Amino acid sequence: MAASSRSARETKRRIQQMEAKRELRRDQEKRRKRDNVIAAGAGTAAVVLAVVLQLTAFAGNPSEEEFAAAQADLAGPSASADPSVQATNAANIPAADTAAGKTFTGELVLNGTALGVELDGTKAPQAAAVFKSLSDEGFYSGKTCHRLTTGESFALLQCGSSDGTGEGDAGYRWGPLENTPEDNAYPAGTIAVARSGNNTYGNGTQFFIVYKDTVIPADSAGGYTVVGRVTSGLDTVANIAAAGITPGGSATDGAPVEPVTIDSFSLK
Repeated sequence: MAASSRSARETKRRIQQMEAKRELRRDQEKRRKRDNVIAAGAGTAAVVLAVVLQLTAFAGNPSEEEFAAAQADLAGPSASADPSVQATNAANIPAADTAAGKTFTGELVLNGTALGVELDGTKAPQAAAVFKSLSDEGFYSGKTCHRLTTGESFALLQCGSSDGTGEGDAGYRWGPLENTPEDNAYPAGTIAVARSGNNTYGNGTQFFIVYKDTVIPADSAGGYTVVGRVTSGLDTVANIAAAGITPGGSATDGAPVEPVTIDSFSLK
């Protein structure tokens, strides 16, 4: 009887050990699956965050790394994600009807070399009115072109920041968007208006010149207002781009190695 009892107890102990091991394996499997889910969620969040940053970091205009994942926020500083924000023009913005139906021609002089330019008051009357007014005031004389992108399909020079940093002027905001490309394509020679992201009334004083055919994905507000084109001298911008980007940041998006100053911007 004693031997039989010991055998029964030993069998019961072994069964309990086996159950304990199975329970441990079940717990480990649950933890593994849970950790995998958390890791996958974190990875997804990282991807989403990266895309959001790429779409909103363009405090002035676009880049190839940004372009590669939907880079583009051409224009000014950070802005509200609500396109209806500031849905009225600042008091100092000229009326669109001062340029409606008109074509303005003139010169944009960069580092002593003139580019012929033409602004279209029929397709973009508000934008044409703004740039005609600013040029008449001499606003652009002495301003700089602070940003250059050199991507294969994302190539532009951005100019006209009031303080040269790319930050916008909060007291000079206007809209709405006009003449935005439906296919997000901006041909070489395009002159378009830089703006803060996701804001139809986020335009300011900055503009960008496209020197190679470029694609800029629209954000929640849409694309970027095409106000005109370079009619001559586009090779000047291409030469500036050929000199490259100032080392220290992105290889395809940053300040141009060759500092660029706007000597004058005249329209008639």
